[in-house]
Amino acid sequence: MSAIIIDGTAIAKQVLAEQKILADRLTARGHTPGLAVLLVGDDPASAVYVRSKERACREAGVQTFDTRLPADTSETELLRQVDALNSDPRVHGILVQLPLPQHINAVKILQRIVVEKDVDGFNWRNLGALLDGHPALAPCTPSGSMILLERAGVPVAGRHAVVLGRSSIVGKPAALMLLERNATVTVCHSRTADLAAMTRQADILLCAIGRPRMITADMVKPGAAIIDIGINRLPDGKLCGDVDFDAVREKAGWITPVPGGVGPMTVAMVIANVISAAGRAAA
Repeated sequence: MSAIIIDGTAIAKQVLAEQKILADRLTARGHTPGLAVLLVGDDPASAVYVRSKERACREAGVQTFDTRLPADTSETELLRQVDALNSDPRVHGILVQLPLPQHINAVKILQRIVVEKDVDGFNWRNLGALLDGHPALAPCTPSGSMILLERAGVPVAGRHAVVLGRSSIVGKPAALMLLERNATVTVCHSRTADLAAMTRQADILLCAIGRPRMITADMVKPGAAIIDIGINRLPDGKLCGDVDFDAVREKAGWITPVPGGVGPMTVAMVIANVISAAGRAAA
């Protein structure tokens, strides 16, 4: 029997509809949630992603403030732009679209965003709060992955979850969120010995390694839940995940597609973080 396909596009629409109710309540009180997006340069993929976020904002009743800067913008000027948004009361979330040009220190820019407006959840204080089990604004991709598991009815407590990837943006936060939900968690990476032996133990497998179709059916436990966070562009221009979807879906219990799985949920969780930040600012 084929796996249940976890439809991230449909679940993201549900989340945005729920968030719009909250946003409309805030707007009625004179506190319209606002997201500022800083885009440096003319990277086509970044521009597409920014447009998708702005479209989601409109669906959820969030006001957007779009700042587009040339690729030769200095680090000093970008810091000045961030500082201005930090002090703008209309703005409840600041999103700096990555990647930035090579001459700009991305870590320096991201850490300049005040913790209350860090809707990406990348500020070290927000990551520390997640570690302590009290997140305010958590990283959006792993947060969205947890909602996909929840709404698909995948049991997490007491299960063995294996996370492929240890980045501070996805892998490590995902491991912490699974621990918070009482899973037993193993984190694997490029130095893991006998990776397939580890993945075959997983009741829940989260893949965030950036290698197209690396996870094959023989690496998956029958009935496992597969959350494919990877997004890779093939030579023919098509997108695929880190999982060999067609083969693995015949063995897994649940699986997310690429595209249409985790990606829409990442955007939805950015919006949810903006509205959450606006609510705290209005309190």
